[in-house]
Amino acid sequence: MPSMVFGECSTSTASRLFPMSLRKDAAILVRRLSLPRRSRASMVPLSSKTLAVGAAAPTSPPPSASVAIEACAKVIDGKYIAKQIRDEISAEVSRMKEVIGVVPGLAVILVGDRKDSATYVRNKKKACESVGINSFEVHLPTDSKEEDVLKFISGFNDDPSVHGILVQLPLPSHMNEQSILNAVTIEKDVDGFHPLNIGRLAMRGREPLFVPCTPKGCIELLHRYGVGIKGKRAVVIGRSNIVGMPAALLLQREDATISIVHSRTQNPEEITREADIIIAAVGQANMVRGTWIKPGAVIIDVGINPVEVTCKLSHFTITSCVAHVLSIVQGQFA
Repeated sequence: MPSMVFGECSTSTASRLFPMSLRKDAAILVRRLSLPRRSRASMVPLSSKTLAVGAAAPTSPPPSASVAIEACAKVIDGKYIAKQIRDEISAEVSRMKEVIGVVPGLAVILVGDRKDSATYVRNKKKACESVGINSFEVHLPTDSKEEDVLKFISGFNDDPSVHGILVQLPLPSHMNEQSILNAVTIEKDVDGFHPLNIGRLAMRGREPLFVPCTPKGCIELLHRYGVGIKGKRAVVIGRSNIVGMPAALLLQREDATISIVHSRTQNPEEITREADIIIAAVGQANMVRGTWIKPGAVIIDVGINPVEVTCKLSHFTITSCVAHVLSIVQGQFA
């Protein structure tokens, strides 16, 4: 069965994605490493009826990038790009430590014993260690009180050695997710979930301090592979606060014409068939079919879907937030 997949997301360059206010103040600032949430890149199965489906090749493709051709489709090697960016961040962290004597720190709070959440937290820790960023981890039992989580958030907000805070989602059902996420100070909200960050993302002429990692990675992946966005028709499948909604806002900022397909959309295949760019952000395997895709369309799938084959966690999204942490440190100490 032919299939096309645009691999895992990658992170961004400072010139495109680093907050404007911090870019002006930072002396050595560069790229960030954003950590993932609940999304990872996986394959979009396309039916055997699929016609030639492809995407623009990178303007300067990585020499060892895997660009496979299946049914005239090009596959973006997000894993290679993520490694490139981690190497860049590692060098920048070392330079920061040498010049200003500060090592960025990222705190992650995990509540409960979900295996998928534990895997994400474990990979976040590995990502931090691989680039020289300090990692702080709090693991609370499922029956913890909301006040326990808020106490740790408050402590990390006040800790000068912690420059970014992540609360692993989903939280247990008895906790108020909105209240907990809002408790993270906006200056350390590396996930970009604070209402002020989301609000600024939605407003023209405003720049958020941070945007959610996975949507940001989708845009960066398109940039790095020379895929034009301006003037294109883009469809986002899914409207979650974590991926779908911010992905649509980011595409709009890039001057694409946006449609959002969700559970109440009528004739989603007809809408999707018009798209030049498709970002699938739903937890339903095999939802997007080959007959939904027009020739030449670019597809990025960031949904988590249980399938028979084991899929690796997105190297890109794992790579996206420590750079956010890096940006905070450089903004503070430059």
